[in-house]
Amino acid sequence: MADQWNHTALLVIDMQKDFIDEGSPFAIPRSRAILPSVYRAVVREHDPEGRDVERFRRHYYGNGKLKPAAKGSRGAELVEGLEMKEGEYKLVKTRFSAFFDTNLHSLLQGMGITHLVVAGVQTPNCIRQTVFDGVSLDYHSITLLSDATAAATPKIHQDNITDMKNVGVVASKVDEWGHSDA
Repeated sequence: MADQWNHTALLVIDMQKDFIDEGSPFAIPRSRAILPSVYRAVVREHDPEGRDVERFRRHYYGNGKLKPAAKGSRGAELVEGLEMKEGEYKLVKTRFSAFFDTNLHSLLQGMGITHLVVAGVQTPNCIRQTVFDGVSLDYHSITLLSDATAAATPKIHQDNITDMKNVGVVASKVDEWGHSDA
């Protein structure tokens, strides 16, 4: 396992104020509870006019609109308690998957990364799509930190974890991660 750490990347997805702060209309319930388990960031940012957002979300953008995770907005900032440290890499994505239309796969390949560990929000969307793309890209192993991910309801969260386990993803709690070959 020791050599595996040299080839492992922790991806933390969308841990930004629009998705975590309880006052935000886009907050994922219980997402604040996973904060202690989060260490690095992959974030979602959008053009304030919504030109780079999925078609079904475009109604949130434009003059006088909510504009979730709009570049430069307070909601696009990392949630309190998470800061980028020297040597960490911030990847900006505009779709559910951190791999879609980004340089993430090339970056990880260049670093010799073959194992992924995933945390963040929201389990049925950004987490699931990133995980499934990682499976399709043949990463040797993918671990989902089940207590460091969140969804709108526990049932949605658990159902998506079950689907991911069915394609070979390992679900582990933070306390168990790295302490076994599970």
